[in-house]
Amino acid sequence: MKELSALMGYRESIKVLDATLRDGGLCNDFFFKDEFVKALYRANLRAGVDYMEVGYRADKTMFDVDKFGKWKFSSDEDILDVIGENKDTGLKLSIMADVGRCNYREDIRPKSESPIDLIRVATYVHTIPECCAMINDAKKKGYEVSCNIMAVSNAGEKDVRCALDMIFQTDVDCIYIVDSYGSLYPEQIQRISALYLEYAEKFGKKVGIHAHNNQQMAFANTIEAIGDGVDWIDATYLGMGRGAGNCSMENVIGFLRNPKYNLYPVIKFIEEYMEPLKADGVKWGYDIQYLLSGLFNQHPRDAIRYTNENRTDLTNFYKEITMQDI
Repeated sequence: MKELSALMGYRESIKVLDATLRDGGLCNDFFFKDEFVKALYRANLRAGVDYMEVGYRADKTMFDVDKFGKWKFSSDEDILDVIGENKDTGLKLSIMADVGRCNYREDIRPKSESPIDLIRVATYVHTIPECCAMINDAKKKGYEVSCNIMAVSNAGEKDVRCALDMIFQTDVDCIYIVDSYGSLYPEQIQRISALYLEYAEKFGKKVGIHAHNNQQMAFANTIEAIGDGVDWIDATYLGMGRGAGNCSMENVIGFLRNPKYNLYPVIKFIEEYMEPLKADGVKWGYDIQYLLSGLFNQHPRDAIRYTNENRTDLTNFYKEITMQDI
C-alpha cells in the first residue's frame, strides 16, 4: 500500500479537518440552521473528511447565549440532538476551546460521556501555561488534543521556540501553525514548518496548518506546508471563515489526490448550502480591506468593521490602518 500511495502521489498520514461551523460561525454569530449542520455532517462523511469541528465550547457565563447560535457553545446535548452519536463512521468530531474563554474543567466532560473525539485548544504565546493545563486536562479525560498557537506572525522566534518546547512536553497530539492575520507567504511557511517539525520530531508529535486568505495565500500556504511535511490540514467549504476566510475544502480535496477523499459531495454541498448562505447576505472572502490587513500584519477586526458598514472608501481605510496622512 505504501508503494501504491507513493506512486499515486498522496501521503496517507495527512488528516483533513473541516472548520466550517467554527471559523465560519464567526461570520454569522454561529446561527446555522440544524438542516445546514446535518447536511454538512453528511457531506463530510461522504467526502472522507477526517475531522469535523462543530464549534467552540465557549463559557456561557462570559458570552450572552441570546446573541449567539448554539455552535458558539456546542454542548454535547446539542451535538447529539443535531448530529447524533457518530459511532463507527470514520469521521471524528472536534470542538475548539479558547484559553480564558472556556470553563474547561466543568464544561468539558470525560470522553466517555461525550460525542466529541478531539479537543482543539487555542492559545497565544503569552498564555502557554494555561494552555498546557487545558491540554493535560483534556488528555486525562480521554480525548485527542491539538493546539493552535494563534497569531504566530506577530511572535518572535525565541517566544515560539519556548512555546513549542512547553506544549510538546505535554500529551498534545498535534500543534498547528496558525496564520491568524493572513500575512504569511509560502517561503515563511517553509521556515515556520521546519521550526515546528524540528520539535515535533523530537517529541514524536504531528504538525498542522490553519491558513487565512487575506492575501489569497491560504491555499498556497497550505500546499507549501503539506510539501514540508505538515500532516493535519484545516479547510472550510467555500473558504468560509472570519473576514477573508480560510483555505477552501474544495481546493484541498482536489489537490490531495487521495482516493479516500471524494470531491463531489463537497461541490454538491457548496451548491446547495454555501452559495445560498452567501446569497442571504452572510459575508466572508477576499477583498481589498482584508488584503491590507494581511499586508500590514494586523488583526482583521477593522477590516471586518469596514465590511459590515458597507464602506467603499478604501483609500481612507488605508490611511486609517497605516496611520498615514497621504
